[in-house]
Amino acid sequence: MSRTPELWVCHLGTVEYREALALQERVRAARQRDDLPDVLLMLEHWPVYTRGRRSGPGELPMGEDWYRMQGIDIVETDRGGKVTYHGPGQLVGYPIVRIDDVVAYVRTLERALVAALSEEGVAARARAEEGPDYTGVWVGDRKIASIGVHVARGVTTHGLAINIENDLQPFGWIVPCGLDGVQMTSLIKETGRLTGQMKCFRRRAAFQVAQALGRRQRLVSLERLEAACGALAVH
Repeated sequence: MSRTPELWVCHLGTVEYREALALQERVRAARQRDDLPDVLLMLEHWPVYTRGRRSGPGELPMGEDWYRMQGIDIVETDRGGKVTYHGPGQLVGYPIVRIDDVVAYVRTLERALVAALSEEGVAARARAEEGPDYTGVWVGDRKIASIGVHVARGVTTHGLAINIENDLQPFGWIVPCGLDGVQMTSLIKETGRLTGQMKCFRRRAAFQVAQALGRRQRLVSLERLEAACGALAVH
């Protein structure tokens, strides 16, 4: 009987966006060479707006200089989707996995997050039938998680971002995900809990992503991951 393939899960703490992007690229190259199994990076970012391939004018209405004065970086990315915000207290997951069908993969990530939120007592849902602008996970009409991916030679980068206990104000300064008037929410806002929920939910989400992908979770350190990639560790 064949063993269930592994998903290496690496918890990284808070990482600057460009450093995380460079790490993703190294892991993707190693995964394309089959030097390591599928990988899930779990982390948080310092405040940053990222603009996806479908981003257009008007999504940053205050002008880039204004946002930078608020301490928020702006980075262009090759992921799908439009502009979104990342900051401390938001869980970011970057699955670097081999896939065949990108649409089915996005639906798989949505299901995993819906399952993880359900275990927290939050009734979340996907809205795939309403079109690509509604990709992600919602609680009623409030958006709690965003998904945007890129695929190169059959291996994914980028992934998911779910609001746990982060400041939601920066979403109000943009047109999040290209949707005018969309209301963002978070785990603590929906449950009324205090901060301190990240550690537990991070584990829950990693388990559900592994389950949804049909993988067996294995926790690995950054050093182990970098060694498998044949690169020096990020500091």
